[in-house]
Amino acid sequence: MRDVLQTEELEVPEGVTIEIKSRVIKVTGTRGTLTKNVRHVDMDIRVLKTKKSSKVTLAVWQGGRKHVACLRTIRSLINNMVIGVTKGFLYKMRAVYAHFPINAIIQDSGNAIEIRNFLGEKTVRHVKMLGGVCISESKSQKDELILEGNDIENVSQSAASIQGACRVRNKDIRKFLDGIYVSDRTTITQE
Repeated sequence: MRDVLQTEELEVPEGVTIEIKSRVIKVTGTRGTLTKNVRHVDMDIRVLKTKKSSKVTLAVWQGGRKHVACLRTIRSLINNMVIGVTKGFLYKMRAVYAHFPINAIIQDSGNAIEIRNFLGEKTVRHVKMLGGVCISESKSQKDELILEGNDIENVSQSAASIQGACRVRNKDIRKFLDGIYVSDRTTITQE
């Protein structure tokens, strides 16, 4: 059944400005600027500004079930952009190995990583970080990598690329648990 009108609202915190022009969303905060193109989704996106605060309203007219589900998706996207430009995203990854110690070398001043000695293999794995993502080694914990950035999609995809580069092939994955896995997802600035 189609609903005549479905809406979602999102409060914009202080210090964050959101500009929307023809479904291209631009969010600016203390940590930088993020832009997202959502022209593929047919919905009304407006910024309502009052004297005290501003909020984003999303509306779908005559939408089916799948179309209405896009409301919450776009709202979450904007919310993640707001968190990114205010607090930033931080992913922690741990190298797990039973016998052969995985050697992770950070290159290009945190823009790429080189993985050596995975399961004792001679092949060297290279993973480049996506735009705006910086990787570093943890000072406090052994075999821990820290990925930082403003865009949650780039940070999480960079983490997934590192994990995917260390997949065990042609062996029983229940026994061979070696790899580099995400251990913690948080924000850079803690409250």
